[in-house]
Amino acid sequence: MKAVEIIKAFGHRNILATHCTTFEITTDEFVTRSGDCLIAVGSSKSLRDLDSEFVQILRTSGSKLRLTIQTDNAVEQIEARGSPRLTLNHPTDLVIRRSDYVCDRTLAIKSNKAAEDFSRSFVRKLQIPMQQVQIILAVEH
Repeated sequence: MKAVEIIKAFGHRNILATHCTTFEITTDEFVTRSGDCLIAVGSSKSLRDLDSEFVQILRTSGSKLRLTIQTDNAVEQIEARGSPRLTLNHPTDLVIRRSDYVCDRTLAIKSNKAAEDFSRSFVRKLQIPMQQVQIILAVEH
C-alpha cells in the first residue's frame, strides 16, 4: 500500500533550522526566531487535514515515510517511520522527529534528518520571505 500527500508552504525570514532532533512545518504564517526547528510556514495542510488512506498507512506498524522538500531549485530528502501511536490530529503543526517520541504534533519518528542536517544553502532559501516550498509525503507499507 502507498499514499502521497502534497503540501504547499512558504519560507520566512525567522527560519533558523538549527534544532538537533526535529524539524517542523506549520500552518502559522508568522513565527519568531525561538522556533529553531521550523523549516516552512503557511502550510496548506496540518496533521488533521491528511487524507484518511494516508493516515491509515502511516499508522501501520513498519510504515516508511519519504519526505521530499523542494524550493525552486533545491531539494532535501528525508526518510522516517510511521507508528500506530500517531494521533495525527494537530490543527497547525507537523513535526518530524529523530527519536520515537510521539505527541499530537508528531507526523513521523526515527527520521534520518533533523533541522540542523539541512544544507545551509537550502536553509538560506527557506529564509526568503514567501519562498514557495513544496513538501511531498510518500508513505508505504
